[in-house]
Amino acid sequence: MRVLIYLILISTLLSCKPTKLIITPVAKKITEFPIYILTGGTVLLKAQLDNFSDTLNFVLDTGSGGISLDSTTVDYLKLERTKTDKNIRGIAGIKNVDFIFKRSLKLKGLKVDSLDFHVNDYNILTSAYGVKIDGVIGLSLLRRYLFKINYDDLKIEIFTPGNINYPSNGYILKPKFNTLPIIESTVEDNTNTIGSFIFDTGAGLNMLFNETYIIDSAVINKKRKQFITQAEGLGGKKMMNTTVLRKMTIGPYTFKWVPIYTFSDDFNVTNYPKMGGIIGNDILRRFNLIINYPNKEIFIKPNSHYFDDFDYSYTGLGLYQINGEIIVEDIVKNSPADKSGFKQNDIILSVENNFTNNMQAYKHALQNAGNSVRIMVIRGQNILKLTLEVQHIMQ
Repeated sequence: MRVLIYLILISTLLSCKPTKLIITPVAKKITEFPIYILTGGTVLLKAQLDNFSDTLNFVLDTGSGGISLDSTTVDYLKLERTKTDKNIRGIAGIKNVDFIFKRSLKLKGLKVDSLDFHVNDYNILTSAYGVKIDGVIGLSLLRRYLFKINYDDLKIEIFTPGNINYPSNGYILKPKFNTLPIIESTVEDNTNTIGSFIFDTGAGLNMLFNETYIIDSAVINKKRKQFITQAEGLGGKKMMNTTVLRKMTIGPYTFKWVPIYTFSDDFNVTNYPKMGGIIGNDILRRFNLIINYPNKEIFIKPNSHYFDDFDYSYTGLGLYQINGEIIVEDIVKNSPADKSGFKQNDIILSVENNFTNNMQAYKHALQNAGNSVRIMVIRGQNILKLTLEVQHIMQ
């Protein structure tokens, strides 16, 4: 009987047509270089365009469907624009954009050719961060390689597409792709619901919800207080509400009492009802990431920031760096900033005796929920000392 089975097996194998064996190569490391983290967890990296010697600042943004350059950077480098009928969409508007075609981007140890940059105005982001934003790196570059983002060591490693052994004690997300990576998250507060959210490393927040999704799902406890605030994004400024969410999950990982924003999605950025909003980098920076677009996977592993405290502060104070000075441009009515006596066009001289004129340092100092922050301002010919009572959004 054993011989018969063996002969049948041999006969079957010989009768089969030969098939071509496809071997996927192993992903190979190309380069690594440092990254810089702005408030909210936004990732900044440095690169050069074509043969220009200037080093430019780019935001690494999985929430961007392309790659772009700031309009003032384009003008400074005297690049030729091409008019197009293409539009881009953001939280505060829809814009028709020019393009800069067939350009190269030089990262440390890697030159990427044949990139088409759309041109956008990032002046408001530059003013809000206090750091020049020359462009945004999104899908156009991310889809070509594997990116390891290490928030512990503040570095990025880039690999060729191919097989990769993911580290232990992590989780592989299998996002849906509609140019942008979409993942599911369970959000729980007044109700428990599963929603689809953009995986967005370019968003300096925890979660941003479409207001209609919040209403339809009834997920947020209606009795919980919401605070009016303002955010910056594509198209300009946008008024939003901020509050807390009792619980959210990403993969098997759960976060409790998460500060969130809700907004009226007038330009359908979140494509509701297909998506409920955005998961931003103040959540995502708590993991070391492997962004594997060629294989449609994102690997997440908790890092040393996993248990970092959330920022529950609320001031209602809009600071922007304009012509080298940090200026009060927006004050939400009845907010702590309004009650503390701030006026539009006040120039910030110091925050908690810090006179560095550093926007990032000042914003970190204002993340002091439930406490007083001493601020000196120049108003006209006078120097005033103001005390800002930073509100805690859970109190």
